[in-house]
Amino acid sequence: MADQPDTNVFLFYPNLIGYARIVLAIWAFWVMGHAPIQAVILYALSAGLDAFDGWAARTYNQSSRFGAMLDQLTDRCALLAINMALCALYPSSAFWFQMSAVVDIASHWLHLHATDINGKSTHKESKNPILHLYYTDRLFLGFMCGANEAFYMLMYLRAWFPGPTIFGVHLMSIFCTIAFPFAFVKAAISLIHLGTAAQTVVEHDQKQILERGKAK
Repeated sequence: MADQPDTNVFLFYPNLIGYARIVLAIWAFWVMGHAPIQAVILYALSAGLDAFDGWAARTYNQSSRFGAMLDQLTDRCALLAINMALCALYPSSAFWFQMSAVVDIASHWLHLHATDINGKSTHKESKNPILHLYYTDRLFLGFMCGANEAFYMLMYLRAWFPGPTIFGVHLMSIFCTIAFPFAFVKAAISLIHLGTAAQTVVEHDQKQILERGKAK
C-alpha cells in the first residue's frame, strides 16, 4: 500500500516559516515606536523569509491554500502596520500612506477571491501580460517586492536618522528617492491586480445571471 500523503497542513514546512514571519513582524511592531534599528531588522527578516516559504513549498511539494492565504495575510498586514507608523511619523503625508495600504490590501484581497472563483490552485497566475511577468519571473517578483519593502523601511528610518546632508539633502532622503520609483511601480501593479480581478468577478457574475435566466 502506497504511503499516505501528509495532510497535516498546519505543520507543513512553508507554514512553519510563515509562523516565524508572523512572530518577527509582531515583534517589529512592538518595538517600532522606540527602537527603530531593532524594528527594521525584525521587519526585514520577516519580509526576507517570504522567499523561503515559497522555496520550501516547491521543494517539499507542500503547497496549500492555507499557506497561500497565510503568506498573503502576513504581507498585507505587515505593510499596513508600517504604513500606520509612517502616518504617525509623517502626518502631512498620511493620506498617501493610507492610500498605499488601501490599494495593496484591496487589490490582493480581490485577486485572491477572483482566483477562487476561477477554481485556480494558485493566485500566481494571470492572463494579463504584466501580471504574468510579475508572477512567473521570480527574479523580477523578488526584486519588486524587496525594493517596495525597502522604500517603506527607508522612510521609517529617515524619520529617526536623516543622516548627513549632501548638497543640502539628507542622505536618507536620497535613498528614499531612489527607492520610490520601484514602490510606485509596485503600486501600479497592484492597481492592475485590482482591475483584472474586478473584471474576473464581474464576468463570473454575468455568467451566473445568464444561467439563472435560462433556468426560469
